[in-house]
Amino acid sequence: MSIKMTSRLPAFFVAGLLLFFVSAGGLRASNAVFRMGDAIEVRIGGVPAEEAQLITGIYTVDGEGFVNLPHVGKVRAAGLVQAALQSAIEAAFRTGEIYTNPSITLTVPAALRFVNVSGEVRGPRRVEYTSDLTLLAAISACGGFTEYADQRKVRLIRGGGVQIVDIKAVRKDPSLDIILLPGDQIEVPQSFW
Repeated sequence: MSIKMTSRLPAFFVAGLLLFFVSAGGLRASNAVFRMGDAIEVRIGGVPAEEAQLITGIYTVDGEGFVNLPHVGKVRAAGLVQAALQSAIEAAFRTGEIYTNPSITLTVPAALRFVNVSGEVRGPRRVEYTSDLTLLAAISACGGFTEYADQRKVRLIRGGGVQIVDIKAVRKDPSLDIILLPGDQIEVPQSFW
């Protein structure tokens, strides 16, 4: 199969645009802020193979916002984006004079980021987080509301705060739907007639 270029744009420009649009999906994930409870896969390069095997693995951001790594101990992770945490871990290995030129790569296994939905939905469960997951989509993923649900007082719990959402209003105006974050909790109360 061949593609004939009919435009006057240089091939390198078209290739650059294509690369930008293909990689844009990963842009949101790399800009996600790490939070307590997040699982992070850490890979290290630029070190002996035995050392790489010792350090490479999945770590969890603890309740104080740190990841605990071999040789350097705790490194602050909560509140940082991927690039900042990578730099912080590399700096910890350099400053501790453990490695001279470590190269850290971080990924967040998608299957380890969830939103919890409970209460009056047909199938309460943990819903796998995606960057475009909304409140209404998470409820739909759980089979929707039961006949006893109070759709006007759905509770969104995020970072210790609670927001009451009227899902009936969201259905009338989809712009009111809320984009969820990993770790969000949704509670659907029972209606009292």
